[in-house]
Amino acid sequence: MLQSLAGSSCVRLVEQHRSAWCFALLVLGYLLYLVFGAVVFSSVELPYEDLLRQELGKLKQRFLEEHSCLSEQQLEQFLMRVLEANNYGVSVLRNASGNWNWDFTSSLFFASTVLSTTGYGHTVPLSGGGKAFCIIYSVIGIPFTLLFLTAVVQRIIVYVTRRPVLYFHIRWGFPKQVVAVIHAMVLGFITVSCFFLIPAAIFSVLEDDWNFLESFYFCFISLSTIGLGDYVPGEGYNQKFRELYKIGITCYLLMGLIAMLVVLETFCELHELKKFRKLFYVKKDKEEDQVHIMEHDQLSFSSISDQAASMKDDQKANEPFVNSQSPTSNDSSLNN
Repeated sequence: MLQSLAGSSCVRLVEQHRSAWCFALLVLGYLLYLVFGAVVFSSVELPYEDLLRQELGKLKQRFLEEHSCLSEQQLEQFLMRVLEANNYGVSVLRNASGNWNWDFTSSLFFASTVLSTTGYGHTVPLSGGGKAFCIIYSVIGIPFTLLFLTAVVQRIIVYVTRRPVLYFHIRWGFPKQVVAVIHAMVLGFITVSCFFLIPAAIFSVLEDDWNFLESFYFCFISLSTIGLGDYVPGEGYNQKFRELYKIGITCYLLMGLIAMLVVLETFCELHELKKFRKLFYVKKDKEEDQVHIMEHDQLSFSSISDQAASMKDDQKANEPFVNSQSPTSNDSSLNN
């Protein structure tokens, strides 16, 4: 008896605080996912880093042995300056000396990466004025970009998602949820093909040092706005039609970002995902709901009264104008 009562009380407690338990599990799962990623990246990349460090150490030691007139301190000062310039997108290599980072097309590409929050980091402002302008430009431009993307996606999704789903649901009688799931999968496949697979094949041909995996990696890192900056197109030596290539990449990034947002919005509108997201939301109290209902009723009553008053005014305005005579004038006319 006591066990059944304790079990029912535990079940009742869990049901009452279901969203809190789900949120706690969500936080725990996210932390475990972070730890899992750290363990995998560390185990995979640490050996490569160790090999690279050993290789650089051997090259440095060999260089100092071949150039005994140069001290290790002088070499390190030179390397520090070279690395600092390289972090600002300026390379001392002869093959890269012909590429400018701040011509118009490169600046346009940089502005698009800043406003889309991709931020590759291969090119950064050098001057104090450029850094100050970048701050002001980003503060205004990033919300402006979000507004622009939201408006574009809201219009596209009507014709790409909602109308096709309603067409198959009404015209052919298929269940709306089934049509929405199939449509989301088809749209996702088309987006992956048009903005990941095909561009990756194109980049693997246009970029000499990129294979298909590296090109696909660049497409994903760019369109997901991660922007690590380890792969940036159009930076190779003697890149043909570099200006036109940069403009094309800028258009690709904007169109791909819009396509990604359309796909995400399409999946977010699925009924199953909506139910899953509600598990982690805080439920509204009944008192808050009643307050919202009262406010809604007051607004509706006031709007009805305003509409009635406006209708009376319109009726009065539409009535024909009649010259009313005062009683004294009527009596005088009768006497006459």
